[in-house]
Amino acid sequence: MTSSSNYPLVLEINQTPQSSPPGWAEVAEFVFKLMKKISIKIITLFPGFTDHYATFGIIARAVKNKIVKFASVDLRPFGVDARKTVDDRPYGGGVGMVLRPDIVYKAIMRSKSKVESRKSKVILLTPQGKTFSQKLAQELAEQEELVFVCGRYEGFDERIRKFVDIEISIGDYVLMGGELPALVISEAVLRLVPGVLGKDHSADKESFSEQMLEYPQYTKPEVWEVGGKRLRVPKVLLSGNHARIDAWRAAEARKRTKKRRPDLLDAI
Repeated sequence: MTSSSNYPLVLEINQTPQSSPPGWAEVAEFVFKLMKKISIKIITLFPGFTDHYATFGIIARAVKNKIVKFASVDLRPFGVDARKTVDDRPYGGGVGMVLRPDIVYKAIMRSKSKVESRKSKVILLTPQGKTFSQKLAQELAEQEELVFVCGRYEGFDERIRKFVDIEISIGDYVLMGGELPALVISEAVLRLVPGVLGKDHSADKESFSEQMLEYPQYTKPEVWEVGGKRLRVPKVLLSGNHARIDAWRAAEARKRTKKRRPDLLDAI
């Protein structure tokens, strides 16, 4: 790409030429989009669990290309006494152990960026939180930093809730800790970060991105013979007529959503 002396390509943030040439806004948006990066930190008692996630596949490539910074923060070193204790028995009695708020707070403060202007969210993983959705994933993808706080045992001291930005649940069931929810949310968010998938548009047509389930997908063989049946790829997908293909896919997506998740259509 070339630029004239009147309109240099490199500008300070929020700086625009006094008289912008046609398409300047689109060029600036594209450049800033390429600069988008995100940092994810997961506070956990089992850093090996979450560290492994970033060592393979698309996420490993994004980390290598410095689009994503992914790190686990071990809660144990913030513990008290020689054993680095991070929990204690609940006041009032009860079964199990509760994570101490002072320990979790120190880990949060160490993990958060020191740059106040940075767009950052501290997320507490809890069954009592807001149910995770594609819409929430899109909102979190606008952030520059996400800090996940993973519970274990009987959960957190209630007072730690005062130091988080949002509480999220991935569903109405109980797990042994917050590590899997943190990874589920991380993957849903990272897929929306420009450059992570390689093709930025590929995440836009999938289930929930347009408040509908995704249309059916087919690949080879064109005719699959199995169990005495001949299962064929729909002819429209072989036609090469992209307008017809798009119309078919839109109709199939709506039909599938109406049958399987009619609640999504009610929200449109």
